Amino acid sequence: MDLRSEQLADGIEKISLVGRMDSIGGHDINLRLAAVVASRKLLAVVDMSEVSFLASIGIRTLVINARAQSSRGGMMALANPQPMVAEVLRMAGIDTIIPVYPDVDTACSALSAGLESR
Repeated sequence: MDLRSEQLADGIEKISLVGRMDSIGGHDINLRLAAVVASRKLLAVVDMSEVSFLASIGIRTLVINARAQSSRGGMMALANPQPMVAEVLRMAGIDTIIPVYPDVDTACSALSAGLESR
């Protein structure tokens, strides 16, 4: 599993995940995602477009990091999951905990609007 991070306009951090978030990939990415997301307050969009599989360990990683970000006063959103991954997120109820958007631009707009409303 690979993780790429880049700073977008308006101070939003885009984190792109690539690969399978299964027992191997989820464990591999857990500490690296936490280092980017959970260690400081930020607006984070996690681009899921290249995640081909999502298992319970991957879900756990996403929820823990979203909650850590929220506790710091920041926000995290998921963007552009593939259909199978989107279905797993929906069936597990994760879309009620972490907002899921159809693309990165929509997620960025929603995060910016959410910050302004605080």
